[in-house]
Amino acid sequence: MDAGIIVLSLLLIGLYIGGGIHSSRIRHLHRWPWFRYVCWTAGVFCVWGATGSTIADQAHHDFRAHMLGHLLLGMLGPLLLVLAAPVTLLLRTLPVSAARNVSRLLRSSYAGFITHPVTATVLNIGGLWLLYTTPLYSMMHGNPWIHGAVHLHVFLAGVLFTTAMIYIDPVAHRFSFLYRIVVFIFALAGHGILSKYVYAFPPDGVPQLQAEEGAKLMYYGGDVIDAAIIFILCLHWYKAAAPEKGRETARR
Repeated sequence: MDAGIIVLSLLLIGLYIGGGIHSSRIRHLHRWPWFRYVCWTAGVFCVWGATGSTIADQAHHDFRAHMLGHLLLGMLGPLLLVLAAPVTLLLRTLPVSAARNVSRLLRSSYAGFITHPVTATVLNIGGLWLLYTTPLYSMMHGNPWIHGAVHLHVFLAGVLFTTAMIYIDPVAHRFSFLYRIVVFIFALAGHGILSKYVYAFPPDGVPQLQAEEGAKLMYYGGDVIDAAIIFILCLHWYKAAAPEKGRETARR
């Protein structure tokens, strides 16, 4: 296990909890919800599990462990971290001038581009296709720099994709629920087809049996996490439509 990753994980958890407690003491702000502390802590532990635990050690020679790490690092971890609303907490905690600078960055054209549902999907699903259908997978296990870069991309792409699909934190460049659902369907298809491709055509150096079991984990495990995102997205859509339905009922 990497002691540095453990220290960093504990530091991130401590900073988040400290920020939540501090912002809750500000008189005009409501108390920071307890479940967001849970989401953040669980999300950080998912990232740690994929990069600094025995799972990370086994992933070098066991494709099943690698795929479990992929689910933790690129899907479940990002979902939990996004649900923790870290940007909202940051804006609550920072001084007004610094918070305005962060808001200005969120409204920038660059932020709008990378959080666009299509861009986020290409970075996320496209990156996985590149990893598992080219020599990149075998290269990452022979070069620590490539290994680190791939892990960083998987994590950041997962965060961007989740952020682009469900709006938990403030989003300046917003897209309709229908638009996001359509893009999400294509992302689901891309992820599902890739898992079946890996099942039939393992990456270089991966035994067939490990590839089959890893592909099943990718397919079914990914479906569970995707189902959670779909549920949240539909719940937000329902809540957004509820006031309009109430007004229509009142007119009658």
